[in-house]
Amino acid sequence: MDFLKTRNYSKRKQYTISILLIVATSAICFFLVNFIGYGAVALILLMAVSLNAILFDIFPVMASALLSALIWNFFFIPPTLTFHIETPEDGLMFLMYFVIASINAVLTFKIREFEKRQWDEEERTKSIALYNILLNSLSHELRTPIATIIGAVDTIKDNRSKLSESNRNELYAEIEIAGLRLNRQVENLLSMSRLEAGFIQPKRDWCDINETIFSTMRRNSQDATEHTILFNPKEHLPLFKLDGGLLEQILHNLIHNALQHTPKNSIITIGADQTGEGCIVWVSDNGKGFPENEMDSVFQKFYRLDNTVGGSGLGLSIVKGFTEAMDGKVLLENGQEGGSLFTISIPAEASPISTYENG
Repeated sequence: MDFLKTRNYSKRKQYTISILLIVATSAICFFLVNFIGYGAVALILLMAVSLNAILFDIFPVMASALLSALIWNFFFIPPTLTFHIETPEDGLMFLMYFVIASINAVLTFKIREFEKRQWDEEERTKSIALYNILLNSLSHELRTPIATIIGAVDTIKDNRSKLSESNRNELYAEIEIAGLRLNRQVENLLSMSRLEAGFIQPKRDWCDINETIFSTMRRNSQDATEHTILFNPKEHLPLFKLDGGLLEQILHNLIHNALQHTPKNSIITIGADQTGEGCIVWVSDNGKGFPENEMDSVFQKFYRLDNTVGGSGLGLSIVKGFTEAMDGKVLLENGQEGGSLFTISIPAEASPISTYENG
């Protein structure tokens, strides 16, 4: 769907226009900053970068993102007319601004690359739908933590002398949680890019699956305060030769998906065992399960169930991609008593000595 003539402009013309758009936007904001605040200026500059991302190729957009970040720092973040950032809160805001501007540029580039492979009318329609799903998904997933960070930072700055230590720590905790949420989205986007590019090459080494599961549970502990995660390790489970990093990411996405889409006080159960060909790991919950007519679609990229809130639609597609990269299979079933059951089977060499005997 290459309907924008700006994409056919020369590189020099694209750089010139994209930079001029950032400079013009910055000039307007310079006269309005006393009324709207420099936090709002960041959002306006992000809109200008987004417009560039729609109109031009990746490198002019990245250049405009970098320029906008430097301009915002130099002219708007106190102390102005210097690149020095005085407070940690402003430093965090500047870092998050550049990260979001860069993600915006890369995402738009990836979508455009996908569109170039679509030639007939049916495929063009699919690419439009994919673009809309992506924007709808990520707009919520990125905007919410960004707003949380900006709001918490503004509260800390505006009420520095009035806030108690406990209130300040609560705000810092909110910033940390929002930052982790952003990091999770970046990890998923990078993982999907690696899958699409065919860069996933499993690095097989001896892996203690019980320890991998415990590590993943700790990683999700902050999100599991209103859920219960159960895991009873098998004492004599051997070591398996597989990519422990990929397995941990698979488990992390399955657990996070269950935490996000099951009611409060739900129980998530994890298990692992040995099979004749390797190992098997499962994650189940006692939630509502999946509609039968949508179970074949949940592993598609950017797919989200109807009437669901949150999520970018990447987690389960990454589960499937990472599992298949290790020559494994993933199976989704609804439990007989409700809830869902994800089963991951991976062919792998097993050690003759169990993990506990080896210790």
